[in-house]
Amino acid sequence: MRADRLVAALLFLQTRRRVTAAELALELGVSERTARRDLEALASAGIPVYSQAGQGGGWSLVGGARTDLTGLTAPEIRELFLLTGPDTGAGPHTRTALRKLVRALPAPLRAGAEAAARAGIADGTDWTGAETEEAAHLAALQRAVVEERELRIGYARPGREPRERTVQPLGIAAKSGVRYLLADTADGLRTFRVGRVTSVTETGAPAGRPEGFDLATAWRALAARMEDRMVAATVRGRAAPGTETVLEGLLGGRIRYGERGPDGWTPIEADGPSPEVIAAQLAGLGARVELLDPPEARTALARIGAELTALYGEPGPGTPAAPPRAPARGATRPG
Repeated sequence: MRADRLVAALLFLQTRRRVTAAELALELGVSERTARRDLEALASAGIPVYSQAGQGGGWSLVGGARTDLTGLTAPEIRELFLLTGPDTGAGPHTRTALRKLVRALPAPLRAGAEAAARAGIADGTDWTGAETEEAAHLAALQRAVVEERELRIGYARPGREPRERTVQPLGIAAKSGVRYLLADTADGLRTFRVGRVTSVTETGAPAGRPEGFDLATAWRALAARMEDRMVAATVRGRAAPGTETVLEGLLGGRIRYGERGPDGWTPIEADGPSPEVIAAQLAGLGARVELLDPPEARTALARIGAELTALYGEPGPGTPAAPPRAPARGATRPG
């Protein structure tokens, strides 16, 4: 850690005309004696640092010398502060690091960095009023990744009871605002959605790390497999006017449209893990979407309809009539 302290000491000197060992000790969170040794180490390393004894004395850089340790360009600095500035939901350690970085920047770049830090805000409150599920265990998972600690985690898949697994945490990845833990397990590399982690316990053992492991490469490979599973099946059908916004909310980029017909209905194609899953996603649209093929999708919708009818009974008087049925299957196809 001493190398980190020496860099921090030099950055602190750059922002002050003169500092005392006591001031540096307070800044670095060390004893005054340690701070003095660090200053002497900088001088011994050839950094133009000198001390002046007596009242009003202290340590200074010769001639106000500066060393731009960041190596950052103005556009890079603006981008960094836009992404992680104090008003974007960054944690306390990030905010402390950003303050230190501001002090380390040359004066011409400092104003732009501070302006960029004030340019964004993040509101973590769910519109439904529910607290974010990720926050509960994210810090513990991140710490285990950095410190390479083996973990025993509880993990609950949708509709199942939590199950404990021993994992070797390797990294945290974020996709579309959702964080995932990448970990090595007895079954190989796996991803765990952070919001579904129910408990985190350190086993006391160090985490193993595969030789040559690269987080970005591993994530791309795992993400590609997940995406392949998400588009393993395609259904075709047609949608009533005004359903586009709902369809895109449900399926995102997995929905495609054909040319709207004279009756206002639009041919659609939708991708998903299976015809049954896609059917379940579209079931809430009722008669405003009709699936034409494959047969498994139509069977799944018929089963869902029968279950709902059995649960809620036959439609009562005054129920609006369903729109006209589509032409025979295969007569309309997306363009």
